[in-house]
Amino acid sequence: MAHRILVFYGSYREARMGIRLARWLTARLAERGCDVELVDAREVGLPMLDKRYMDYAPGEAPAAVEELAAKLRAADGFVFVAGEYNWGMQPGLKNLTDHFFHEWFWRPAAIASYSGGRLGGARSNSMWHPTLTEMGMVVVPSTLTVPQIGKTLDADDVPQGDDGAALERGFERFAADLLWWVEAAKARRELVSPPF
Repeated sequence: MAHRILVFYGSYREARMGIRLARWLTARLAERGCDVELVDAREVGLPMLDKRYMDYAPGEAPAAVEELAAKLRAADGFVFVAGEYNWGMQPGLKNLTDHFFHEWFWRPAAIASYSGGRLGGARSNSMWHPTLTEMGMVVVPSTLTVPQIGKTLDADDVPQGDDGAALERGFERFAADLLWWVEAAKARRELVSPPF
C-alpha cells in the first residue's frame, strides 16, 4: 500500500516562487510510489488562529478545518516546504499548523526550505525543527535548503544549474530518510495508538 504523504506550502504572496519547490517535491514523491497531496495554505484558507480543531465540539469545526484534520489523521508523513521571511517562518504555514495538535502526533516530518538568497531558508529550516518536534512529530535528519529559488527551479518546476543539480542529488537521501521513518512509525502505530 502506498504511503500517504502531505506536502505543506504556506506562502500567500502573489508572485510565489516556493510553490515550484512544493510542486516538484510532490511530483518526485509520487514518482517514488507515494500517495502524495500538496496542501497549499492559501487555497485551504484557514482564518487566523482563534480556536484549534481540538477546541471545537465534535461536528462544530468549520468545514475546511474538519477536512484538513481528516487528511492529517490519514497521513503517514509530512513534508513542510518552508520559506524564510525576514529570518523567520512564513506566517501562513505556521498558522495552518497551529490549528491542529493531536493530529500530528507520531508521524515523521521532513523540511525543505528555500529563499531568494544564498542560504536557502536555513534559518527558517532550523526554526521548524523544534516547532514540529513539540507538535509530536519526528523530524527526519535530512533536510533540503534551496537557494535562489527563482533560478534553481524554473517556471515549469525544472531544476536549473548547479543549485538545481544539488537539489536533485539531495532529494534522494531526503526521500529515503523520510520513507524509512514513515515505515517505522506506521509499523509502530499499528501496535500502539498515539496518546490522544
